[in-house]
Amino acid sequence: MPERFDAIIIGVGQAGKPLAQAFAQQGRSVVLIERKFVGGTCINYGCTPTKTLLASAEMAYQARRSSEYGIGTGEVSVDFKAVIQRKNDIVEMFRKGIEDSFAKTDNLTLIQGEARFSGPKEVLITAADGQTRTLTADLIFINAGTHPKKPDTPGLDSVDWLTSTTLMDLTTLPDHLLIMGGGYIGIEFSQMLRRFGSKVTLLVRGGQLLPREDPDVAEELTKILTDEGIKIHFNTNIEQVSETTSGGVKLTAKTDGKTTHISGSHLLVAVGTTPNTEALNLSAAGVETDDAGFIRVNDQLETGQPGIYALGDIKGGPAFTHISYDDYRVVKQNLLENGSASIANRPVPYTVFTDPQLGRIGLSEHEAKQQGKAVRVAKMPMEWVGRAIETGHTKGFIKVLVDANTDQLLGAAVLGMEGGEMMSLLQIAMMGQLPYQRLRDAVFAHPTLAESLNNLFTNLDKND
Repeated sequence: MPERFDAIIIGVGQAGKPLAQAFAQQGRSVVLIERKFVGGTCINYGCTPTKTLLASAEMAYQARRSSEYGIGTGEVSVDFKAVIQRKNDIVEMFRKGIEDSFAKTDNLTLIQGEARFSGPKEVLITAADGQTRTLTADLIFINAGTHPKKPDTPGLDSVDWLTSTTLMDLTTLPDHLLIMGGGYIGIEFSQMLRRFGSKVTLLVRGGQLLPREDPDVAEELTKILTDEGIKIHFNTNIEQVSETTSGGVKLTAKTDGKTTHISGSHLLVAVGTTPNTEALNLSAAGVETDDAGFIRVNDQLETGQPGIYALGDIKGGPAFTHISYDDYRVVKQNLLENGSASIANRPVPYTVFTDPQLGRIGLSEHEAKQQGKAVRVAKMPMEWVGRAIETGHTKGFIKVLVDANTDQLLGAAVLGMEGGEMMSLLQIAMMGQLPYQRLRDAVFAHPTLAESLNNLFTNLDKND
């Protein structure tokens, strides 16, 4: 007979971990199934390791700029093995913290193994040693995440190409990194590796970086990256991948109809992600997926099979850690607190951790126009911001959309120093439904980045 629990959670991501503890703390018996590492994409392959590496890259960049501040440091070198080890140590610390918290939680069992459905409410676990066990529960939560997508590019398997995961396991710095993809992952790695000392070439299928951003934002970010020596090829389709005689990678590409050959030492493929649904045998549970393999859910995150839920990246939609954590809050409120929470119309803030950061919330100017909204645009370069000038971080700009009829903020893009934090300040104003005049006339401490909002919205009035 299957072992019975009150709840089964497949995958210990940013939703699975707190959800398991919430159920366990209410006296429910919970089993967590993880095939490799606890913590999900964020801790193991995403936020934690990449932002740790980006911090090292920024330190190298700032050290090279020290003479601009009147400071002499001598020649700057990068110990890439030490950089990677620092990343590994921090990731391991976070993993251990999760494992220790589980060990201290009553009613919670963690099983290492591969999970697959063997029936509507049955899950078969296969451990690394081949041993199996079958579990059952009335509530099952799938938080198994995604993995990097492999494109159907001819010749790709003829070279040792990298994903965002495997690149972070290198101990030797690439001499010349080629990157397929102009999304968040591709551009963060492009600047990171360039600052460590690699040559970097970005190959972008479309006509701009970050296709969902406004053109002025994408153009400014492009300028920032190219000024650091990153080469970017737009409107480029990779037709063939092959190995060079020296063991590197050669790409045959077509850019605006013209065929070119681009060679490098390493190739990073960053063209999106694929859900980890194939191994789950979802058909045995009656759980449906879309054409891309993402699990279909309603606004309460329940699949078409009552009692089975999907949380985080595996259900599709915005693939951000904070969205996965909000999925946990929705399920917790509805199942443990008799609530009526929903994922419908929730805000989706995010930050691209380039330097400077790009913080985004709400509508872009393009999206607002598509929706037929009458908007006013408040825009100011960071070189007008006192704090940015004083600290030597004047790249980028602040851009905020204001509803022309209600004076409410509709969205913001802050490409500038601490852009994510500035975006969050504007998000709070949106949550409180503050008209822009409240920010224009607010008393912010000097000299802070926040006080730039005084000038930003004062200039909006002057431009009318």
